Amino acid sequence: MHARDLLVDNHAHIPALSALDGLSRDDADRRIAAAPHSIAEIVSHLTFWQEWFCGRCDGSADPPPSSAELGWPAPSPGTWDAVRARFAAGLERATAIGNGDTARPISPSIEHPPLAGYTVRDAIEHMAAHNSHHLGQVVLLRQMLGAWPPPSGSYTW
Repeated sequence: MHARDLLVDNHAHIPALSALDGLSRDDADRRIAAAPHSIAEIVSHLTFWQEWFCGRCDGSADPPPSSAELGWPAPSPGTWDAVRARFAAGLERATAIGNGDTARPISPSIEHPPLAGYTVRDAIEHMAAHNSHHLGQVVLLRQMLGAWPPPSGSYTW
């Protein structure tokens, strides 16, 4: 498995951290009319689930949250740099896990029936797909804010 390719250096779209590159704290915290979440809230959500899945891969028995709402922890306004750094650290942790034995089952198994048979590989792929979904939202919000493309450049369509 190429966990780094899935999580950090994705070639199907802009890499995860590049999607956040150069984003100001004010823009990360800004709410756009009719959008349910700010960029900082989306990245906080991604971080929550990365940390949860990494914990399960490492043997934690923490159950999943009892409601979807609990997987959306609200970052404090003005904490964008810390939110982004925590997300980046989670990517590195997931990459390290994905470079190990990915065929082993998650133990204890995940209590949610569709995920009960997950291996480490399944968890890494789940995180990558989840990140891709929400990072697409981040790109759209950045476009709406006039904060796209990032300084490192990207596709602009």
